[in-house]
Amino acid sequence: MLSWGVLEHGGRMKAARVRDDARAAVRWGADYLLKAATQTPGALYVGVGDPDADHRCWERPEDMDTPRTVYAVSASAPGSDVAGEMAAALAAASMVFRAADRAYSRRLLAAARDVMELVVRHQGKYSDFVGGDISAYYQSYSGYKDELLWGSAWLLWATKNSSYLSYLYSLGDNDSVDMFSWDNKLAGARVLLSRAQSPGEQGQESRAVQAAGRGFFCRILRDSPSSTTQYTLGGLMHKSGYTNLQYVTSASFLLTTYAKYMAVSKHTFSCQSLPVTARSLRALAKQQVDYILGVNPKGMSYMVNFGARWPQRIHHRASSLPSVAAHPAHIGCQEGFQSYFYSSGANPNVHTGAVVGGPDEHDEFPDDRADYARSEPTTYTNAPLVGCLAYLAGTYRS
Repeated sequence: MLSWGVLEHGGRMKAARVRDDARAAVRWGADYLLKAATQTPGALYVGVGDPDADHRCWERPEDMDTPRTVYAVSASAPGSDVAGEMAAALAAASMVFRAADRAYSRRLLAAARDVMELVVRHQGKYSDFVGGDISAYYQSYSGYKDELLWGSAWLLWATKNSSYLSYLYSLGDNDSVDMFSWDNKLAGARVLLSRAQSPGEQGQESRAVQAAGRGFFCRILRDSPSSTTQYTLGGLMHKSGYTNLQYVTSASFLLTTYAKYMAVSKHTFSCQSLPVTARSLRALAKQQVDYILGVNPKGMSYMVNFGARWPQRIHHRASSLPSVAAHPAHIGCQEGFQSYFYSSGANPNVHTGAVVGGPDEHDEFPDDRADYARSEPTTYTNAPLVGCLAYLAGTYRS
């Protein structure tokens, strides 16, 4: 998602002199995934650390002493969901560096191709095979078809190889979705495919893909007759009681990105009786992002250290525990809970830029470290917001 933001809105990042920072962040993640995908032939490393042991402790990274168990998928233990996601990430990153570092870009794309080949040849849900009770924490609830589509869509863009398009069509794609998340990639894959296809492109499969992509927006637009999305009184999309802002930032990214496509191609569509334009999609995205940054009933920004009022007790171990410089002595697994997790004090380390799970369906936010559903920041909440902010910053100038 961070790569997609750079690819779509990198020009606006360049104007703000932050594109190099975004590329550096992409490389940091891509380096890790490249190593995970190429370290051992036929195996993809997809997790480090026993999830049960890790969740039983509240420790600083420097003090962690829980088992560093390594989990992998392979032909005999398939994981099409996590591997399809890895292929997508590697392919996306390869395009970010195509002009800036061609040799690195080629390595990333070669790895993406190899990973996708493994995905297609050996299919299965990773949480059924990798062990460690992964399914209790990171279950692939949507299955793996969405990641097959997602990985193929990214490789189609990165390679222009029509075999990926043929494979996409062979999968079929008729499921209705009203969210885009770390688990379900269907909406993202459809919007990504729309990028490569003009609105009037002929062909039954092409028209079906375009209709499915537009169907997502019809299910999230507030005034759409086919909307399945709830909104709070303050105007925030509400999809889940667990890290709701992840769905808001990802939907907002798709709104801005599809609005860009619509503006370039000068087309509109309708959700039954509701006409939809690039302007209406862009307006909804702006309203959601404004809410996240403080235009809401509580007057609170849900991005740490942005605005006048923001979360002080986020559910994040390194933020909530004192630094090694301030407290050189080792802090044990349970001591972290007793002395810091349950403390009512503000976190000593300010995690600038982190976006938390956000308010509940009543626009309320308790700012409670123990309330991980609302107070935990995640990469899958922050990553889509980067491109979204770049787009909006370039569109709405103060």
